[in-house]
Amino acid sequence: MPTSRTGRPPVQRAARRPALARTPQDNPAGRFVTRARRAWDRPLTAYYLILGGSLLITVLGLVMVYSASQITALQLSLPGSYFFRKQFLAAVIGGVLMLVASRMPVKLHRALAYPMLAGAVFLMALVQVPGIGVEINGNQNWISLGGSFQIQPSEFGKLALVLWGADLLARKQDKRLLTQWKHMLVPLVPAAFMLLGLIMLGGDMGTAIILTAILFGLLWLAGAPTRLFVGVLSVALAIGFILIKTSPNRMSRLACIGATEPGPHDTCWQAVHGIYALASGGFFGSGLGASVEKWGQLPEAHTDFIFAITGEELGLAGTLSVLALFAALGYAGIRVAGRTEDPFVRYAAGGVTTWITAQAVINVGAVLGLLPIAGVPLPLFSYGGSALLPTMFAVGLLIAFARDDPAARAALAMRQPRFGRKRAAVRGSAGAAGPRRWNTMRRRASAARSSGER
Repeated sequence: MPTSRTGRPPVQRAARRPALARTPQDNPAGRFVTRARRAWDRPLTAYYLILGGSLLITVLGLVMVYSASQITALQLSLPGSYFFRKQFLAAVIGGVLMLVASRMPVKLHRALAYPMLAGAVFLMALVQVPGIGVEINGNQNWISLGGSFQIQPSEFGKLALVLWGADLLARKQDKRLLTQWKHMLVPLVPAAFMLLGLIMLGGDMGTAIILTAILFGLLWLAGAPTRLFVGVLSVALAIGFILIKTSPNRMSRLACIGATEPGPHDTCWQAVHGIYALASGGFFGSGLGASVEKWGQLPEAHTDFIFAITGEELGLAGTLSVLALFAALGYAGIRVAGRTEDPFVRYAAGGVTTWITAQAVINVGAVLGLLPIAGVPLPLFSYGGSALLPTMFAVGLLIAFARDDPAARAALAMRQPRFGRKRAAVRGSAGAAGPRRWNTMRRRASAARSSGER
């Protein structure tokens, strides 16, 4: 036996095992990402995002409406909670509408498309009748309901266009007519231009832009070719250029993009003070109710520029939270539209998502000074019952579509306890002597797991 220099036998060492390649799941960050992906891909993710996100936006909006509208109400010799009480009443009614819409079957939604479009056109035409239509801030788009209650029919026109356009395109797709450009455009585009004309008679170009965005969203979901988009977009841009060029008010709003000074005759007063409010908020804000700009400096602090007051009182953290909620709501709507096989659900969900996200982008962009002030409210957040009611009904549509997904329906059925069946099963089992096991989703996931869940 060979020996070492010291005369002792050499130590036998075990053979070194080859190092195994570590997978991303072996480290904590990889496991977290994997679990997050699995949770994100569950069937009920879109349902919870739509329900939770919309409710959080509405509740936070009520808080900010109460904070931003107190000074305006006192200046008008009204109680400090006047606007909050009206918004709270609209939120309660809107919650009922959202619950009803979320429980309605898809066939009933499609049956409401034509009556809703006819009603919206009638009310929008009624606005132009002298003595019935009411003019506010230079736009005649309101109908007085008596007292301090008013309604803006153009807000319901957005919902009508979504439902009617989705039903129209779905029926044409079933008949395989969308491959022809004339069936894709007619009568969708003429009906949309009719609604746009009724809106522009009152001078509300902001709502007309949202309606145009809904139209383009429906055409894109229907698979319109690029040249068709270019043609329709060219016509819309030409009409918009003429409307802006012939209106000194719209030209002044366009000139206030990126303004840092009020300018001559204070033409950019609202835009500049919106930036002042955001800049003074810092990271965490001056505190709820401690805004300075709402004391008569910032016009429309509780409606179109409520996002600026949110930035002043809640800071960057508050504004990013609001944007994150809208991003989650938009993602959930896209997910519902992308995973369904029902063409009506795809078009309606895509139209509602386009409506809410486009309106949020236009409002926030105007407050940040990146876009001209269009006079549109922040969905579910700003003061205004006419905007809140159809928007909450539209959110109810998204909830109904998310629940109608087969995988989500199966997951909801497993999460709902059926007490009557459990008691009957316990009574019918002879000699059953063990703890009662509840029928939860986790225990039954291995037995009935849908193809969409990982």
